[in-house]
Amino acid sequence: MSFKITDKVTWVGKIDWELKRFHGDEYSTHRGSSYNSYLVRDRRTVLIDTVWQPFAKEFIAKLKSEIDLKDIDYIIVNHSEVDHSGALPELMKEIPDVPIYCTKNGARLLKAHYHENWNYVEVKTGDTLDLGENKIVFVEAAMLHWPDSMMSYLTGENILFSNDAFGQHYASEHMYNDKVDRAELYQEALKYYANILTPFSALVVKKIEEIVGLDVPVNMICPSHGVIWREDPLQIVNQYMAWAKSYQEQQVSIIYDSMWGATRSMAEAIADGVREAAPELTVKLFNCSHGDKNDIITEIFKSKALIFGSSTCNRGILYAAAGIIEMIKGMGFKNKKAAAFGSYGWSGESTKILNDELEKAGFELMDDGKRDLWKPDEAALTKFREYGKELASKIQA
Repeated sequence: MSFKITDKVTWVGKIDWELKRFHGDEYSTHRGSSYNSYLVRDRRTVLIDTVWQPFAKEFIAKLKSEIDLKDIDYIIVNHSEVDHSGALPELMKEIPDVPIYCTKNGARLLKAHYHENWNYVEVKTGDTLDLGENKIVFVEAAMLHWPDSMMSYLTGENILFSNDAFGQHYASEHMYNDKVDRAELYQEALKYYANILTPFSALVVKKIEEIVGLDVPVNMICPSHGVIWREDPLQIVNQYMAWAKSYQEQQVSIIYDSMWGATRSMAEAIADGVREAAPELTVKLFNCSHGDKNDIITEIFKSKALIFGSSTCNRGILYAAAGIIEMIKGMGFKNKKAAAFGSYGWSGESTKILNDELEKAGFELMDDGKRDLWKPDEAALTKFREYGKELASKIQA
């Protein structure tokens, strides 16, 4: 499959309908994904990015049906991660001398990945590649989300090839934002931002301000995953600015891990108390040993506060709770409140451990937390409902 985006630009990527886990097992892709590669034909021809290595031979075969590979004058690698550069070794067997345009870090990382001394041309922000009628303007985007990341802007067509920025893990036969389900699209775009770009939010703001400051028209944004933004393309840029600035909705996430249901009962009682005291808040509960970890991170990203519970086990917390906490610590969430709770049998350290970890993660602790011995009876559950009410007033303060 390939299709024309404009008279000069053709999509030559791969839609991966079967993908359900990505980055090893680190990211869930319920709706699949795509690896977007673009062919720009002018007086000179450039290929922008490739596809993931498992699809390399298929990619080369389809590319040959689209163009004689010897007619490709340049290759642009906006980002060296293997889901975008994985087909390069196969491609370079065919056209070994074609120059590869990338950042200085891009050349370093491509050499580290593939151990090949290809014809690298290092570029920086403001450098251009003349194609004839149009030019490619390069914009470095270091740490969005790797040190080598950059974007490429095609003049005349006014297309921003944004690589991972503004993308989504979203497979669709309709490759434009005005052709797909808007709710699905934004759900996947938000999940992508929350799980991948949140740690770099301060850089997102600076980079967007820099791009906007260039004052160039943008008719389309072509990311490296998911659909192309052609209808009001700057909507996703504006949305990124909102997400990057300590984003939160009127929501509370209650995350828990429970051995025999005691901590779960506490979580449900706290949720009842929050709902009663603050009906304007959406309350969501997740058992982190059963729920999808990336969906949980997305909900925490949307929340004003996180209420986290775990049973005590071997003087620690349960391993699923520990895993989610480790992910949370890497996110660098800002302007969010937190509290801890849990059940215990004899030593009871979980609440303090959760408090310590949440504080390390940058959350504002609302109190010292609440715990109870063994399985709570009705009197104890009443206390946890009251605790939920107390937390609701602190969350809304």
